[in-house]
Amino acid sequence: METNPQHTTLYHKTSRPSDAILRFLIYLCAVLSCALVVFIIIYVFMKGIPHFKLSNLFVQQSKLFHPNGLAGSIVNTLYIILGTLILAGPIGVCGAIYLNEYATNKKVVAVITFTSEVLSGIPSIIFGLFGMIFFGEVMHLQYSVATGCLTLAILVLPIIIRNTQTALEAVPKSYREAAQGMGSTKWYMIRTVILPSAVPGILTGIILAMGRIIAESAALLFTAGSGYILPRGFFSHFLESGGTLTIDLYMRMINAQYGQAFVIAMILIIIILFMNWLARFISTKFDVNSKVGK
Repeated sequence: METNPQHTTLYHKTSRPSDAILRFLIYLCAVLSCALVVFIIIYVFMKGIPHFKLSNLFVQQSKLFHPNGLAGSIVNTLYIILGTLILAGPIGVCGAIYLNEYATNKKVVAVITFTSEVLSGIPSIIFGLFGMIFFGEVMHLQYSVATGCLTLAILVLPIIIRNTQTALEAVPKSYREAAQGMGSTKWYMIRTVILPSAVPGILTGIILAMGRIIAESAALLFTAGSGYILPRGFFSHFLESGGTLTIDLYMRMINAQYGQAFVIAMILIIIILFMNWLARFISTKFDVNSKVGK
């Protein structure tokens, strides 16, 4: 029996020009995307390295003695990261546990999911305006690190919730069935079986949220302020103005200090690349499904 050469099957495939064109466009877009990222990184490093001094990372900014000091901005960035994750981390993880393990009312789940998606799509400057009015004026926190932390906690909450849900969904159902078959309670099963298996995915979501916090500027400009003074007390500094590295970069740009702006941009790129590498490392090294497969 003769086979029609024009007939496309799994065994006899015909080559169409449109497939080749689409394949070429896909590869072209991928190459352009990678090239653009590499070009931006190289350009920022070429502009920043000539102005970089290691000693500036350890001294406080001073207009007379150390105009290029970055220690205050670095410490403020750490404060913002710590405060935001303390607020958003438990709420995001607990919310995801409720949605994935406890919620049975589909309408409630749909409302919470829709709210989370809306939060993730709102421009960050609107969060800044809300934080300035509500946390700064209504709660009388003014321009402070605490105002910035509360605002960014709302901003990164959808990231933590969604990544935690994905991590919980990745835990095999056989784990749940085995725990329930042994007579364990719901909470005991979640605490001793589900959460330990989902920890890598949860940590990945938290690391991605940290990257968003580090890169944020619009929301912090209206809430945390642009102070660059090192903290005089650990807890009291949360009530003081504190500008992060991104705010410092913005202030350098508007003051035409382009060399130091590129130095800060270079530091931010290094931090973000490290955060993304760490997230990928955790997700691949401790992947639940790969462990089950082994």
